[in-house]
Amino acid sequence: MHIIRKREDGFHDLETIFYPLPVTDALEVISSKQVHFESSGIAVPGEAADNLCLRAYQLLLADYPTLPPVNIHLHKHIPIGAGLGGGSADAAFMLRLLNTRYQLNLDEARLIDYAAQLGSDCAFFIPNKPCFATGRGEIMTPVDLDLSGYSFLLVHPGIHVNTGWAFRQLAPQVPAQSLPSVIRKPVEDWKHLMSNDFEEPVFAQYPAIRDIKEKMYGNGAIYASMSGSGSAVFGIFPKNKIADIFWDASYRVFTIR
Repeated sequence: MHIIRKREDGFHDLETIFYPLPVTDALEVISSKQVHFESSGIAVPGEAADNLCLRAYQLLLADYPTLPPVNIHLHKHIPIGAGLGGGSADAAFMLRLLNTRYQLNLDEARLIDYAAQLGSDCAFFIPNKPCFATGRGEIMTPVDLDLSGYSFLLVHPGIHVNTGWAFRQLAPQVPAQSLPSVIRKPVEDWKHLMSNDFEEPVFAQYPAIRDIKEKMYGNGAIYASMSGSGSAVFGIFPKNKIADIFWDASYRVFTIR
């Protein structure tokens, strides 16, 4: 991820590659007599009224007042505040679910527009396909990137990295090479060509996150990086060749073979 410049609206222009992995939450919507939100699994912080799933429902309700009241149940499995886009995915899939369940007939472009109103990276989870994203993350260009021939390791150390703090540590700059050109090169070359601007300040503040990345490389990762502003780290390994690595018992570890 590269942070290019700070905008007049307070946001930042960025460049990043989004790639979907099969680590998911579960979302259920049932017509009801009144709107209700509940969750299970990982505890969701904040007031229920502020949850992105409920906000997605209310966003559509404003334009489609015939939507019935619904009972929303979210089972949270993706770590919160990990840089994995879990909350954004929940919001986008809520839009997709309502569109299908209640036959709103919204095309992908309209759904992307609604998703972008909920968060900078929510729009990605409407097509949910590899893409190069610019702007705040909502301007997407599909890329031909297939990593199914590799295995992935995701490790979340339970550290919360404040996104606002992370952005304040950066001096925005244009990268020497564009990300679309880098990802066309062999994955084995990415280690020396592709970086995440957030890593330097976050690793300095939270050395345990840096240690996770180094441990992945020390155990055979072809490429490893912090995801977004952290604190999860992902490693790309040869297919079905992820080493048995000892992690702190408090870490959440996901293996995608």
